[in-house]
Amino acid sequence: MKTYSRVQVGKHLSDMFPTKNVFKQGDALLPLLFNSASEHAIRRVQANKDGFKLNGIHQLLVYAEDINILGRSIHTIQKNSGALVVASKENGLEINADKTKYMVMSQDRTAGRSHNTKTDNNFLERVEQFKYFGRTITNQNFIQEEIKSRLKSGNACYHSVQQLLSCSVLSKNIKIEMYGNIILPVVLYGCET
Repeated sequence: MKTYSRVQVGKHLSDMFPTKNVFKQGDALLPLLFNSASEHAIRRVQANKDGFKLNGIHQLLVYAEDINILGRSIHTIQKNSGALVVASKENGLEINADKTKYMVMSQDRTAGRSHNTKTDNNFLERVEQFKYFGRTITNQNFIQEEIKSRLKSGNACYHSVQQLLSCSVLSKNIKIEMYGNIILPVVLYGCET
């Protein structure tokens, strides 16, 4: 597949020219190009006013390459994910269907079960929970699983420094600082979000 590019300087746009070199993984320019292409695609979907509004903002939560599409119905999510696929392809990006999942949040446990969600002729996996910014989000919005996960992580962290905490050479104040600086942040990570 041949790729063509143009360069714009001020109001002047160059003629199209073939791009012969490809970027190597780790190239410093890749994140900038990816961000530019994905932002263009995301803005196209944001222009579509159908969707769930979170704090007055429309239906997408975006961080790096993670995009969460929100909607009040399966139909809206399918419509917006389809628009995102089309807009991404226009910019040379592809959605990885193997890494793409969807979740229906509802008090009704059977909500969305009869729907198969697909994008670009690939069916997407439905999940009951997923991790986002280190926090477990469940389809029933249960926080109990999140609390269990945090305590388990804190327990593992405690056991990794247990020898230091039981060492008689260290003072009580140093042990309290270790607890506050090493264990507590693991348990409380992301709690303000």
